[in-house]
Amino acid sequence: MQKALPFRWPRTVWTGANRLDRWTVLVVGIALLLALPVVTVFLTALRPPGEVWRHLADTVLADYVLNSLALMIGVGMGTLFIGVPAAWLTAVREFPGRRLFEWALLLPMAIPAYIIAYTYTGLLDFAGPVQTLLREIFGWSRQDYTFPDIRSLPGATLMLSLVLYPYVYLLARAAFLEQSAAVLEVSRSLGAGPWRRLTAITLPLARPSIIAGLALVQMEALADYGTVQYFGVSTFTTGIFRVWFGMNDATAAAQLAALLLLFVLTLLILERLSRRQARFHHTGQRTQRPPRLPIPGRWRWLASGVCLTPLLLGFLIPAGQLIVWTWRTAPRVVDERFLALTANSLGLASGAALLIL
Repeated sequence: MQKALPFRWPRTVWTGANRLDRWTVLVVGIALLLALPVVTVFLTALRPPGEVWRHLADTVLADYVLNSLALMIGVGMGTLFIGVPAAWLTAVREFPGRRLFEWALLLPMAIPAYIIAYTYTGLLDFAGPVQTLLREIFGWSRQDYTFPDIRSLPGATLMLSLVLYPYVYLLARAAFLEQSAAVLEVSRSLGAGPWRRLTAITLPLARPSIIAGLALVQMEALADYGTVQYFGVSTFTTGIFRVWFGMNDATAAAQLAALLLLFVLTLLILERLSRRQARFHHTGQRTQRPPRLPIPGRWRWLASGVCLTPLLLGFLIPAGQLIVWTWRTAPRVVDERFLALTANSLGLASGAALLIL
């Protein structure tokens, strides 16, 4: 009596010129699974527009577009302003605290943007510690001074910039570290000064990485919901939730989502065109990194301040305030439900990390 052989997954689906192995099938399957929500949104958006969509087009659609554009541009400029100088300083210069700032500047990514928004609202509101201290010191009343409203479009731009700049910092720093000392030495021998080397060689070589980080930042800004909803800023994401759950119109929500996806696709196309198929590489098998040059005199402390400021605003102050609030409220909020929520969060984070790997 013959024994049945165990089933084995074939190494290839077919052979010859059109060979397709298991990994290709797996990758294609994952790609189709990820594309399914996007395809569903566009198919739903192709339905004829209803009364809700016409109402949106006549009233708030322009606000959604303009606010989303302003948020995208503002956050992009803010992250470039923070991330590129910090990346260049930690990659090519020596100053007090450089080793600490190399990894500490990534810490703002550990706090969600809406949590930082909630924290700064508590700090800067009329009843918060900042305005209360100002009134106590100067004896002011509410009518004696004006204070910027953090719950606004500029406030949302600042909050997202403080959280998202590590995308630009990380990619830009990697690009600066990969640059060869030979290229900089040749430019120096040809008489190029420090500023000329920075603007004509260092930044152009790092531009593809900087643009890639900027594209990630702007897509994250467009997709943000918690911060803009808490600050009362009307964008595509808040509009989608209002139309879907408030007006109970999935078609109009899908049409808004399709417009948002068109924004994202436009960003990806612009990022691709900005590189113009450029690829930068070093010839030879080994590339020597340029030595870190110490910053002279008092300027080294300015460099430390440049790196400390985003770390302070994006992590240390919010984390410190959260610790204070936790200390004050722990006896009332730490219970079985709190522990269950913590376990769920850790489980979701661990599962997502494993899937990404």
